[in-house]
Amino acid sequence: MTRVQVRPTAKTRKRRRRRRAYTLLAYIVVVIGLVWFMESRGTTTIFFVRHADVDEDMAKTDDLLLNSRGLARAECLADYLENVDISGSVNAIYVSSAKRTQQTAEPLAKRLGIELEVADPYDIVGFMKAVLFEHKREIVLVVTHRDAIPPLIEELHGKKGVEIAPDDYGDVFTVTIPWFGKTKTLQHPYCTGWGREPR
Repeated sequence: MTRVQVRPTAKTRKRRRRRRAYTLLAYIVVVIGLVWFMESRGTTTIFFVRHADVDEDMAKTDDLLLNSRGLARAECLADYLENVDISGSVNAIYVSSAKRTQQTAEPLAKRLGIELEVADPYDIVGFMKAVLFEHKREIVLVVTHRDAIPPLIEELHGKKGVEIAPDDYGDVFTVTIPWFGKTKTLQHPYCTGWGREPR
């Protein structure tokens, strides 16, 4: 028995081509949607830095100013973060109402043309919620006080039990918050040429 091969008509071929085109188009739309979805939920990076050096014998003063070492360290911080290239540069800088935090952040703010935003670092939940909402997928610097940094990091599900010595002014805590996966915390000195005591 001989089989007769029936060739598809022009109409059938056209229908098949149309079906393939729709399948391809649907695939492209899904891929673009997934790329947009992943991009819109990328990593947020927050740098936490204690204000730079102040004179300990002035500790009873409510609003301390940076000493000469502190002013030099603030410039060092600006050198360190000015050209940071994770996915761009620092997008926002938060400080407390204390002048020493503002002085620490000012050199970098001037170089990047960013206005300092004053926030209450002791409103742990509200502050971090606002930062994550306003700066999703961005890089943020928070210059604050020694006792505020550990609970702020913990609120972001970063490292627990961070300790900062009373005379330690030279570390930056980098907290990366991915859309999916574990939050990571990295601690290291930012004035590596000076060690912990800039001259």
